[in-house]
Amino acid sequence: MVTRSQATLADPDVDRITVDGRPVPPSEAKHYLLLNKPRGYVTTLADPQGRPVVADLVRPVGARLYPVGRLDWDVEGALLLTNDGPLTHRLLHPRYVLPRVYEADVEGRVTSGALARWRRGAVLADGPATPAAVALVRSGAERSRLRLTFTEGRKHEVKRYCEALGHPVVQLKRVAFGPVALGALAPGAVRRLTPRELSALRAAVADRP
Repeated sequence: MVTRSQATLADPDVDRITVDGRPVPPSEAKHYLLLNKPRGYVTTLADPQGRPVVADLVRPVGARLYPVGRLDWDVEGALLLTNDGPLTHRLLHPRYVLPRVYEADVEGRVTSGALARWRRGAVLADGPATPAAVALVRSGAERSRLRLTFTEGRKHEVKRYCEALGHPVVQLKRVAFGPVALGALAPGAVRRLTPRELSALRAAVADRP
């Protein structure tokens, strides 16, 4: 059948589609993975210095996947990888204020009474920074753990923020990226996003009327 109507529907899995006698190549299948990035891995596909990269942890899926944003080599936790460029752009765009949730082990004792100060924000070298949420997970004499939520994704923001508050980071882990939580995924392990997680991600960066 030959058609000139733009309203004609075709199923690429069933129909053979050609233009001027040439077959139209099928669109690339989209993949959406969640990796629990271990410490010591660089968030890139290749490293000129020969360091381990996150691509080493993802089995071939028939497509070239790219990390959504970055985690420092010494930071572990939730990292999305996909070949969906438009979605990646939206997930990283500051307009959508997508929350990133971190658990930070910091030097020294942080008490519940100090949380108001942590929530007020601090002025960093690249401007003011204010977490969307702060919770105290554990308080110790030499080390405390806080759960911090930021929405901007600025470089080294969590580390610089804790440093500004007088409690340098000892260990840092991202436990959620937007609506996708790390859960019990082991370090170095990877899984596909569920349909519900993917829908929630898309909804989080959808333009509102």
